[in-house]
Amino acid sequence: MTQAGSRVSARDKLLDAALKIVRAKGYSATNVDEICAEAGVTKGGFFHHFKSKEDWAVAAANHWSETTAGLFAEAPYHQPADPLQRVLAYVAFRKDLVAGELAEFSCLLGTMTQEVFGTSPAIQSACWQGIAGHADTLVADIQAAMDTYGSDGSWTAQSLALHTQAVLQGAFILAKASGDPQQAKDSIDHLYRYIELLFRGAGTVDTAAT
Repeated sequence: MTQAGSRVSARDKLLDAALKIVRAKGYSATNVDEICAEAGVTKGGFFHHFKSKEDWAVAAANHWSETTAGLFAEAPYHQPADPLQRVLAYVAFRKDLVAGELAEFSCLLGTMTQEVFGTSPAIQSACWQGIAGHADTLVADIQAAMDTYGSDGSWTAQSLALHTQAVLQGAFILAKASGDPQQAKDSIDHLYRYIELLFRGAGTVDTAAT
């Protein structure tokens, strides 16, 4: 996921390998030899950049967060003037990303967290920081929608932002378990409708995602 046309370092090649292999096989089933083969880097090169496979995974989680941040920063869901429409457009955009093979649209952070939450605090922390950090990018728009349309006061912008990530990660699990990406899309549609219901009374809402 490095920029096209730029020279890719051995370290970045090793990190990019995580985005493909771990999402396809999982963290535990991935070994250093496979990582090196995918990246085209020697094993000596791997240990020049990373102390261990765990160290590599932590760096890969941070790499994922940094590279996907650019995708979301440039995404069209920021364009609507109305904050509620921006939140709904974000959900619709996430549905649009459910395309291709399962490993191509699932989240590296969610995949690793499922495996290592009880065995690697370092990877767990890096994954949480990435997921929570992305949720934080939604808080301002959600709060603006609350300020514009009101809410019942029983929830916060932060809690809804995190809930969107809970639904998305769960949607990926359903798609993997069933082998059917449509399961993920259906869950995201429910998220879209849920957010509409939270702001019932806000007026006409674009239901393009459903």
